[in-house]
Amino acid sequence: CIEPLGLSIMDAAAALGVTRTTLSELENERRGISPELAVRLSKVFGSAESWLVQQAQYDLAHVRTERLKLKRLELV
Repeated sequence: CIEPLGLSIMDAAAALGVTRTTLSELENERRGISPELAVRLSKVFGSAESWLVQQAQYDLAHVRTERLKLKRLELV
C-alpha cells in the first residue's frame, strides 16, 4: 500500500512511468513484478533484485498452496 508513504496511486504511477491500472493491479496482487517493473520500482523503493526475489518467493508460495496433481516419475 502506498498511501502511508504520502503518495496517491496516480502520483506513484506517474513517478514510476506506469499506468494507474498497472500499479493498482500490482497492489491488488493481480499482476506480478516483471524485471522491467522491478527496475522501475528500484528507482524509488529499493533494489530491483530484492523485488524479483520477493516475486519469486511469492510465486513459489502460491504454487505450493495449490494442490498440484503430479505423479512421481519412475526412472528406468
